[in-house]
Amino acid sequence: MDIEDTLEASLPKLAGLGAVVCFDLGGDGQWLIDARSRQPSLSRDEDCDPVCTIKISADNLVKLMTGKMDPMLGYTLGKIKVKGSMGVAMKLVAAID
Repeated sequence: MDIEDTLEASLPKLAGLGAVVCFDLGGDGQWLIDARSRQPSLSRDEDCDPVCTIKISADNLVKLMTGKMDPMLGYTLGKIKVKGSMGVAMKLVAAID
């Protein structure tokens, strides 16, 4: 399963998030999830201003979204970095669990 498929599969869980989140994958680009409406959308639109940016490797993002990485452990070990609203990041973690 690739990054886009993994993120697409997680969209229904993020319906109540109420924010725009950016996943910064470094050399693998950025993905934006706009979860301000009942049907969240996924894009590569870099002009959007996210409330929260999560810097993570592509491999670790797949692990995170599929439940194979504990988000708190990943954050503690520096595998996940959060810029912006920590509250939105915590809501995101709760939604994908």
